[in-house]
Amino acid sequence: EFGDLFASVDHKSKLYQRKEDFRGAWRAALGKFFPHMASIDKAVPQPAGTTAGPVRLPLRELTEQELLNQVAPAAALVNGQGDILYLHGHTGSYLEPAPGEVGINNILKMAREGLRRDLTRALHKVAVEQQIVRCPGLRVKTNGDFTPVNLTVRPVVASHAAGPEVPLYLVILEEAPPPSLLSSAQSSAGSDRPSDADASIAAFKQDSRAKEESLQTANEELETSNEELESSNEELQSVNEELQSTNEELETSREELQSVNEELATVDAELQTKVADLSRANNDMNNLLAGTGIATIFVDHGLRILRFTPTATEIINLIQSDVGRPVSHIVSNMVGYDHLVPDTQAVLDTLIPKEVEVQTTAGDWYTMHIMPYRTMDNVIEGAVITFVDITEMKKTREALQKANELLRLAVVVRDAHDAITVQDLDGHILAWNPGAVRMYGWSEAEALTMNIRDRIPEELRKEALAKVLQLSRAKILKPYHTQRVTNNGTVLEVWMTSTALVNEAGQMYAISTTERARESNGGGAH
Repeated sequence: EFGDLFASVDHKSKLYQRKEDFRGAWRAALGKFFPHMASIDKAVPQPAGTTAGPVRLPLRELTEQELLNQVAPAAALVNGQGDILYLHGHTGSYLEPAPGEVGINNILKMAREGLRRDLTRALHKVAVEQQIVRCPGLRVKTNGDFTPVNLTVRPVVASHAAGPEVPLYLVILEEAPPPSLLSSAQSSAGSDRPSDADASIAAFKQDSRAKEESLQTANEELETSNEELESSNEELQSVNEELQSTNEELETSREELQSVNEELATVDAELQTKVADLSRANNDMNNLLAGTGIATIFVDHGLRILRFTPTATEIINLIQSDVGRPVSHIVSNMVGYDHLVPDTQAVLDTLIPKEVEVQTTAGDWYTMHIMPYRTMDNVIEGAVITFVDITEMKKTREALQKANELLRLAVVVRDAHDAITVQDLDGHILAWNPGAVRMYGWSEAEALTMNIRDRIPEELRKEALAKVLQLSRAKILKPYHTQRVTNNGTVLEVWMTSTALVNEAGQMYAISTTERARESNGGGAH
């Protein structure tokens, strides 16, 4: 009769689902039982200023809610572990919070005395059989008294749209009518009143049946636990075997690691020895370069500075941060030589060493050698630039050259027939050749203690001083006639040529004279 309002979901369980509400379709059916509700839309007042129209009230929800509140027993929706997901109705008579920390409420822990054992058995049975389990006539202790309670546990099938399928169970707790009411009901039905013995026997049978079911459930749980324990034991044995295998592998790995560690220790010792050798060799090389005083610069193929000795900073302006910079970026102290970069590049290209003498701004001389840098494998990895100090050798060479010149001059002076003398600016005689000995009669030793004034007549001394002043300006004087005194007091007429001796700074420091005796009759010199 209500097929137009509800669709059958499970005919056996008598589950139905309301169809879509076609306006007016359900009102005609309900009008048979509730005729006064057929015109309920007309009785609903409309707000002022709005157009009158049909208003739908939640009649179904109101009815269902009222029925649930008045008729439906207390119930709890739990999962497979007994955790409470939802409560309906007043459950305080059957459940109470468990003492301890507040967490997830488990119905087995919250069950009151007389309910927990049967509830545990019922949940286990319904989980295994997936069938409704009923336990009537349980005696649950509430507020010091025992209350008869009918327990029903039924599986709940969740909708697929709600997510993954999780086992849910509905625990229904309903207060049972007292035995006195049952007896009166049976009497009103015309049945014979049972005796007290029969009631006791029935109670004992029911209690025995409940205990048998509890024992059966306990046995099943024990068998299940034994099976799980056997399975766990097998798994533990398998895990133990795996652990033993892993332990053996770890032992093997430990031995291998120990062997590797010993090899690493040996290699480390060898490396330490090599590092010590390299450090010693590096120190030896540094001390060698520093001890020889040879300025050395190492460059790579790109003419970038790799290393240099401290003495190299006196020739090229280098600091420690210049390592890695090109040589062309560094300013040198060499005078008149700016071909360091092209000469070094030429040595790298031709592998022919180059040698150049250079002078610094301080006046020091160096022999610069540019050579290829060869490794132990005869691989060219750059160039080596060395500077050998030849300042003293240069001075010695110049002094030797001057000595040779003086030696040649001394030979000339010694073998000359004329008297050749050298005097300083104060008139002290510095040189006296054999010709002067023959001409004036004083030996060289005697003459070196004399002053030129001792050989000039007194009336000509002013003239001689004027000649010295004239010589300081002209550096050399034309031969002129003058007089000189011999060791026996004789005055000789001589032709004299005076030459100024100057140092490297161009300053006159002595006077050299060449004197030739003149005949008394005015003849030519001999």
